[in-house]
Amino acid sequence: MAKGKESRQYCRQHPPAPPRVLPDGVSHERANAILAGGLKWVNGTILHYAFFARGPWKVPEPQRAVVRAAFKEWKALGIGLEYQEVPDLSESEVRIGYSDDGSWSFVGRDVLHRSTKQRTMNFGWDLTNPYGHTTALHEIGHTLGLEHEHQNPFAGIVWNEEAVYTSLGGPPNNWPRATTFSNILRKLSVSEVEGSRWDPKSIMEYAFDAGLIVKPARFQSGLNPPGTISAADKKWALKWYPPLPRAAPPALVPMQSVPLELASGQQGDFRFEPPASRRYEIGTFGHSDTLLVLFENIDGDLRFLAGDDDSGLERNAKLAVKLFKGRSYTLRVRVVYAGDAGSTGVMCW
Repeated sequence: MAKGKESRQYCRQHPPAPPRVLPDGVSHERANAILAGGLKWVNGTILHYAFFARGPWKVPEPQRAVVRAAFKEWKALGIGLEYQEVPDLSESEVRIGYSDDGSWSFVGRDVLHRSTKQRTMNFGWDLTNPYGHTTALHEIGHTLGLEHEHQNPFAGIVWNEEAVYTSLGGPPNNWPRATTFSNILRKLSVSEVEGSRWDPKSIMEYAFDAGLIVKPARFQSGLNPPGTISAADKKWALKWYPPLPRAAPPALVPMQSVPLELASGQQGDFRFEPPASRRYEIGTFGHSDTLLVLFENIDGDLRFLAGDDDSGLERNAKLAVKLFKGRSYTLRVRVVYAGDAGSTGVMCW
């Protein structure tokens, strides 16, 4: 992803997330599943996004229009995630700014660890041109959980490293060597990518000038992706976020356990209408690694209430929250790694 040979401005992950450290004894297969799904959202999540409306990060209306269109383009793939613009930053998971410190985004659920006064996405140049639209698609890809494609370990890219440092260290990026290494030269672990092939047409791929790539030889003269969501991008998005079933999810009843025969990456959804206003505990059981998330239904809008991830830990996911009679809640259970047992369960009490 780049602006043009005369002025290649690049997105950066801000800051690069530290690698997840798993306890000793976690098998290679289990670790791969946990790392691959670590920052992905549970399917059906409504991502609320808000623009900074004042101050140094204020987003002008023409730029907002491009971002809105990019959200719609991702949604048009048929994915199960929803996007909703909200006016209040405190009501959003994704907070978008516009300033001259570059275009960047946190990746996936990492946005949940940021203050509601902080940006989770920023745009550092004009979006009202074809490259700007590409930039918006790219940053939203990060929010979905996608990494930079040129860092795919299966790409087989051999860099002219000093040329890369020199190119990115000068205008317009002016990146220090550590930023260049983190966003260009660092290879992702095999666990962090989907499949075993590199997609040079991905929306998450940068464009590179001649002389920066040594191998594959066909890119010695430069790499110029089309700047659109590729077929492989769509396949990835639909794998993690398939279309939601039309039927209403089954009800969860206090003190009645529900077995879930789910493979790694699959999800079970439930609706819960409390028979009384009190503190409830909701948890999984079994030997699977699970992500458990509870939403409150507010006028048809699912709002995040609580979540727990037991991946890699020798315990089960558990929530303890006060819920109210007359209100409606949605529980989502994603199996991160099913293990040999291949089954898990959920219960409310």
